[in-house]
Amino acid sequence: MATEWPEQETVSDQSQGVQLATLQKLADYWAKDYDWRKTEKKLNALPQFITNIDGLDIHFIHVRSKHKNALPLIITHGWPGSVIEQLKIIGPLTDPTAFGGKAEDAFDVVIPSLPGYGFSGKPTATGWDPQRIARAWAVLMKRLGYQRYVAQGGDWGNAVTEQMALQQPEGLIGIHTNMPATVPQEVAKALQFNEAEPAGLSSDEKQAYNELDYFYKHGLGYANEMANRPQTLYAIQDSPVGLAAWMLDHDATSLALITRVFDGQPEGMSREDVVENIALYWLTGTAVSSARLYWESKLAFFAPKGIKLPVAVSAFPDELYQAPQSWTEKAYPKLIHYNRLSKGGHFAAWEQPKVFAEELRKSFSTLR
Repeated sequence: MATEWPEQETVSDQSQGVQLATLQKLADYWAKDYDWRKTEKKLNALPQFITNIDGLDIHFIHVRSKHKNALPLIITHGWPGSVIEQLKIIGPLTDPTAFGGKAEDAFDVVIPSLPGYGFSGKPTATGWDPQRIARAWAVLMKRLGYQRYVAQGGDWGNAVTEQMALQQPEGLIGIHTNMPATVPQEVAKALQFNEAEPAGLSSDEKQAYNELDYFYKHGLGYANEMANRPQTLYAIQDSPVGLAAWMLDHDATSLALITRVFDGQPEGMSREDVVENIALYWLTGTAVSSARLYWESKLAFFAPKGIKLPVAVSAFPDELYQAPQSWTEKAYPKLIHYNRLSKGGHFAAWEQPKVFAEELRKSFSTLR
């Protein structure tokens, strides 16, 4: 790629952002070894559709299980994710007997692309916030003929899924999240305004507080820019390497995990995984349109919501924070499943598909 590279960072760590050596390795792999046609073939092997909801084309993957009484499940990705993030779990969820599960564990899987992402349409007017997307997903599930279903999400997918739970559309019986919004208000306030750590936190709660404190101080740069000035991000719409750097620097923890992939120490993800997701953003020209979701959303992520439907939570150790059970039980009164996992991060379905699929089976077992 004909890229004008800056000089090397003046530190030996990632405190200044994506390191030059890492991005050069990624660019070299993308230019010389990565094959989009392979990704294209993988996507084209799946049943995909486009339907117009509320004036916008919505792309979605829809795989029905061969097993009887499969539980319908709608899964929502986040940023900088896409439907590619979920590809590894489609088989284990829809055909569990081929992956060590039981026929009664089967799901029908629906995986839509968020508005402005991937092959979905790009909104031409304001208003496509998580609440509106949640309503659109309910319309989608109704159009598909599902009268009883569950929903899952992480990152923006969690925001949309929680809004679905609040709206309680006909047929939705429960949700699962791998990025729960469980932080108590006094903790969220201390983090937001850089106040002292609230007294009386348990060891698990202190760990979560410290993880969030680090994120607030070192990992929010991308979100602040996209929430305030998404249209200014012309550079990542214009340069594939610029886009790659922006997507890698999603948050401090994810950057460290993804960097290891290009340093020969894969953590559940491959170089192909990382680049094919970036390539999808690049080839669909959705760098800026996807960023606008941050601008559209005006709700505080950790604001109390009062969800009354059953909720299941999988807390992965390399997420922005590993949600303590104490916080989770307070945030979700109808908690039906909680598990602290030993491995996995922000892109849990991508990094640990076997573990993630098993978590979904356990989470919704009582709702079948």
